[in-house]
Amino acid sequence: MALTVLYGGNVLDLDRGVLLENHHVVIENERIVEVSERPVRFPEARLLNVSGKTVMPGLIDCHVHVLASNANLGLNALQPNTLTAIRALPILRAMLMRGFTSVRDAGGADWGLARAVEMGLVPGPRIFPSGKALSQTGGHGDFRLRGDLIEPCSCCFRAGAIARVVDGVDAVRLAVREELQKGATQIKIMASGGVASPIDPIGNTQYSLEEIQAIVAEASAAQTYVMAHAYTPQAIERAVRCGVRTIEHGNLVDEATAVLMRTQAAFVVPTLITYDALAAHGSTFGLPPESVAKIDVVRAAGRASLEIYARAGVPMGFGSDLLGEMHHLQSEELRIRAEVLGNLEALRSATTVAAEILQCGAQLGTLAAGALADVLVLDGNPLQDIDVLAGQGERVEYVLQRGRLVKGGAS
Repeated sequence: MALTVLYGGNVLDLDRGVLLENHHVVIENERIVEVSERPVRFPEARLLNVSGKTVMPGLIDCHVHVLASNANLGLNALQPNTLTAIRALPILRAMLMRGFTSVRDAGGADWGLARAVEMGLVPGPRIFPSGKALSQTGGHGDFRLRGDLIEPCSCCFRAGAIARVVDGVDAVRLAVREELQKGATQIKIMASGGVASPIDPIGNTQYSLEEIQAIVAEASAAQTYVMAHAYTPQAIERAVRCGVRTIEHGNLVDEATAVLMRTQAAFVVPTLITYDALAAHGSTFGLPPESVAKIDVVRAAGRASLEIYARAGVPMGFGSDLLGEMHHLQSEELRIRAEVLGNLEALRSATTVAAEILQCGAQLGTLAAGALADVLVLDGNPLQDIDVLAGQGERVEYVLQRGRLVKGGAS
């Protein structure tokens, strides 16, 4: 039995939105066994004095691409597989040092990388991999330029490709089964045009209703769900009516579509920081001109979409969706959320709501008996100052992952 006690800190209760002063968190092996203010006496335990510090659950990012070390996703896919994997290592470690103890990869990362983190071979957040996202020919996951030969797509064999191109009801059924067999914990589809892909306008809808329904049916049969890249009201509505559980981005949503999402118990994962980053740095870091031209279409509507979702009562998870040299801006998404929704809702998006999206509400995003011991100790109170979590984790003094100290002391 390995015991760790974080004593004397101020525990952030995200359900009530308050700090519980002078509380102790008792961890046995990889789980929390007690959170209380009563005196605790465990002479055999490792004691961490966190008096005056804020203790909170580890952060969760529900939309990352940890293998996207290049902003140009077409070029990213052309890297040798080994180079793609090695370039992901500092990206993963930096996320963990910022306080992100879990991430949902929205296309690219596989079971092998997730397993390497779980085994402790690679420092990084716990990965919920989608495998390769599914894209129709000419869709958001098809990075062939106009004029390229249409030939059998081998993109699913490239580690740096975030998606695979697959068309037709029978073919998408097989693709879902293959991604699940390879270890995907959920399925990602491209249901509208996007920014990073060169040839599909934002307003395009992608995949037929029959294809989306088949994908959802296969995921449901495997007791998991579908997440869909979608920007416009039409694309969002099609996806949600077909049973898609989480909408990624969703910048161009309108009031009626947000209400529909709420009635269908759908989630949304906005990713606003990536548009600010792409607007400022995209062309410098190799984003194709065709993609740069599409940024403003979705960027301008992004902050307003947060207000639309909030009014409709759609639960919002935290997502960053950063590429290439822009991954370091991950925590800036919290600032954007806080400016529009307030600090508490920004924090919930990266903890309690994110954990619900991952279907791990009792395990992650909370400090409670029985939960996994993913814990942060902060120099400051993020309810009052969201900048405590900004930057590269300078004010994140300790990070514990499954009860193991991975930042702030010997592991």
